[in-house]
Amino acid sequence: MRGKRILLVVAGGIAAYKTLEVIRRLRDAGVSVRCILTKAGSQFVTPLSLAALSGEPVYDDLFSLTDETEMGHIRLSREADLVVVAPATADLMAKMAGGHANDLASTALLATNKPVLICPAMNPAMWSHPATRANVALLESRGIYRIGPNPGDMACGEDGLGRLAEPAEILATIAELLADPGQKPLAGRHALVTSGPTHEPIDPVRYIANHSSGKQGHAIAAALAKLGARVTLVSGPVHEPDPPGVTVVRITTAAQMLDACEAALPADLAVCAAAVADWTVDGPALQKMKKTPGGAPPTIALRPNPDILATLSQDSARRPALVVGFAAETERVVDHARDKRTRKGCDWILANDVSANGNQGRGSTFGASENTVHLITEDGAVEDWPTMDKDRLADRLALRLAEHLKGNPIGAAQEGEHPFDCTVLNSEH
Repeated sequence: MRGKRILLVVAGGIAAYKTLEVIRRLRDAGVSVRCILTKAGSQFVTPLSLAALSGEPVYDDLFSLTDETEMGHIRLSREADLVVVAPATADLMAKMAGGHANDLASTALLATNKPVLICPAMNPAMWSHPATRANVALLESRGIYRIGPNPGDMACGEDGLGRLAEPAEILATIAELLADPGQKPLAGRHALVTSGPTHEPIDPVRYIANHSSGKQGHAIAAALAKLGARVTLVSGPVHEPDPPGVTVVRITTAAQMLDACEAALPADLAVCAAAVADWTVDGPALQKMKKTPGGAPPTIALRPNPDILATLSQDSARRPALVVGFAAETERVVDHARDKRTRKGCDWILANDVSANGNQGRGSTFGASENTVHLITEDGAVEDWPTMDKDRLADRLALRLAEHLKGNPIGAAQEGEHPFDCTVLNSEH
């Protein structure tokens, strides 16, 4: 990152103190940092602290005659390689979404023509509020990058999703965004990833599902994006935060997932990490099913769900150059996965043991932070990967995918051809 320039916007939140560490470490890496401090932000950190660490004047007044003469908010917003907002408050994100420009921070953000990274931090209820979620979705649809918020204890005494990402995480994201194109081997590629479970309705209040948390699929989507891919993540109902810089399409059922995957084509590669329900209810009840006087359980007729992995693998017209599946097994893991790869027609498959004794004796991988997989390639070779954190596994897989695609020409899926014009889409029952 040496020689790069960052414009850091510090908004009003208790987490603003973490930006001091971000500035210090950016300067250690040879990055120049200029700071805009909002009026609310000055209640938590001082201009003197920011100036001392950045070695630059701190800008806080849109109508400063001196600052506007010497620098000007237009130059300030455009002379940086990246604009970072940390902490990004609900108020400032709402201003960004609405195109407001009533102070120096919002004006510079509206005037910039450089990439913008937001690092949200706020009370969990504020983060989950529909207005905030809509503003974040709108900003991401415009190409704004995001990291966090993280779960944990809040300064207000509450617990939940709303903590500012840690300085090391913010620095890593900045490094990825500032990396030269040559350091991003998947630049120009479009990757399709599925994640999480599907919920198949029995009646308006009950459904068939499984224990998938979406941790591995979301980690894979994030890892591919870090390597420069344009990623479409089709996700079932999960509690995982959206990976930064990734287009997320939220679905509920397997049929909706297939529709979303087909709409996302063409793609250069597809990683089907979702745990899709094999069956769905044939004609779910329109009203809540009531217990009979004797308490006898109802008879529920099932029918097969569409096979998403097989459909993508066998689409002769729009098949991705590389299709990767997952096989969640409870016994004869490698044997069943080999058979599944042949039946589905995918190129690679990653097998993991989801039994109670799986994951090297640490229990089921569903919801766990670690995973143990066996990679089976198109020639039937098996690679036994050691147990590792799901994020690390995702990074390793992304690098393998990039290496495999190195000799293949980039497909027709280029920027601007994506069928969705919004980063976060929702599909209901």
